[in-house]
Amino acid sequence: MQNTRQQERRLGDMIRSRLSPLTAEFVMFVLKQGWSALFGILILLAIIATRAIWQSDWPLARYDFLVIFAVSTQIAFLYFKLETWEEARVILLFHLTGTAMEIFKIYAGSWAYPGDGVLKIMQVPLFSGFMYAAVGSYMARVIRVFQMRFDPFPAFHWHILLAVLIYVNFFAHHFLPDIRLALFAATLLLYGRTRIWFRMGTQSRYWWMPLPVAAFFSSFFLWLAENIGTLTKTWIYAGQADGQAVSFAKMGSWYLLLYVSFATVTLVTRSALHPPQR
Repeated sequence: MQNTRQQERRLGDMIRSRLSPLTAEFVMFVLKQGWSALFGILILLAIIATRAIWQSDWPLARYDFLVIFAVSTQIAFLYFKLETWEEARVILLFHLTGTAMEIFKIYAGSWAYPGDGVLKIMQVPLFSGFMYAAVGSYMARVIRVFQMRFDPFPAFHWHILLAVLIYVNFFAHHFLPDIRLALFAATLLLYGRTRIWFRMGTQSRYWWMPLPVAAFFSSFFLWLAENIGTLTKTWIYAGQADGQAVSFAKMGSWYLLLYVSFATVTLVTRSALHPPQR
């Protein structure tokens, strides 16, 4: 981990020596966002590449290769210290809760996986859990890479309770009234004053962004990833025609799920829930 941070500092020093301060901060922001999302980017590249080259008569199914690729990538992240073991345990929790949701949603008819594969549980390919894990990996890494702090932060028990309600509603709305509008309002009520404080380097200034705004932008990029998944026919939503974009309603779903992800990550990043030291 120390070698990675040293490389980040060298890159930052090089960029700042060649660009104006504001431009350098923007470039560092983009690069660090991409670095934080590396696991998810690699998974998306694998999805696109396998769709382009995979043949139905190959001995290994595309879905099974994606499982092997995702597991290998996770092992590499740990070996090269791009993630800590503590973060990996939380990401495993993402995989388990995400797979549980996938199984339920498949049987509820929300979406389907049209391809074949051996590495499946109840019609759900095991690589699907890694897509949720990619969100967890990004969130854990971005907090560390940007030295993020969240302040002012609501009481932790309300933070966890809202995440539980959001997760339960993804199951319960198939049988009970959907309360997502109330949950949207709850995110603004609970986190409306919360700022994400972050900086590009150890010595650089702190910037900030409202937490709900960051969640909205993140949900948009996840919606784009959803479109990559459906265009490559890795999964298909119920009623979705070939080439049709994923409904913008999925942005709302991801917006809420991001708060579940955030609550999960904060189980091991409690130190970030304090004011930044200036």
